[in-house]
Amino acid sequence: MMNHSSKSFSSKAAMRGEPSYVWHAGQERRFGLICRAAGETINRHVLEDGCGVGEYLAHLTEYAQHAVGLDYEFERTLEASTKVTEVVCGAGEKLPFPNDYFDLVLSHEVLEHVQDDQQAVNEIIRVLKPRGRLILFVPNRGYPFETHGIYWKGEYKFGNKFFVNYLPKKWRDKLAPHVRVYTSTELSNLFIGQRVNVIQKTIIFGAYDNLITRLGWPGKALKTILQSLEHSPLKILGLSHFWVVEKKYP
Repeated sequence: MMNHSSKSFSSKAAMRGEPSYVWHAGQERRFGLICRAAGETINRHVLEDGCGVGEYLAHLTEYAQHAVGLDYEFERTLEASTKVTEVVCGAGEKLPFPNDYFDLVLSHEVLEHVQDDQQAVNEIIRVLKPRGRLILFVPNRGYPFETHGIYWKGEYKFGNKFFVNYLPKKWRDKLAPHVRVYTSTELSNLFIGQRVNVIQKTIIFGAYDNLITRLGWPGKALKTILQSLEHSPLKILGLSHFWVVEKKYP
């Protein structure tokens, strides 16, 4: 996985994901979840692992004593550095930070794109201080659409693709070799043997800002209905896993 060559901007976006370029209601809602889950750790040393162009990181700097962003794409770090003071280019599998350094790490829809998600998790836990928290968002396999597009006959097809994530894994990964998607069990497996407690785990729906822009009040009504499902067993159909993981003392 993740070794598919790319020659166009769309293919590059498929491989690395598209960061948040603007701040809409969806980003505001997720940032609220982040703040509540972080507690006091948001006021200390913070890392956004996979910061994109720096939209979330810029908001984190309003709270943090010290906030750092890291991204694999150099062009994105340049853009992020116009909004925040400390951004580095690097890979999540080899974080350029010492052990027990950060009080809070945010990984927002990034883990699915890295070469080695297990090593990326290992690195996050390594750089977290004891009692530090990881706030993690990753795609949910139960969501009816693959939001990162697919490859069909060697060509990348952009857009939400219905039912792809419900195919057997072997078939699904042939269509979407550029991005992972997680069941709760698969996500749990990444933390086996780690010195952590998972203190919150749930699945959330999106904010559907683009749909609301196109449809108006019907889009708002649909958003309200779908987000209400987060408090029911039907949350298994949600867009993203949202986990809060706390590092234990040795």
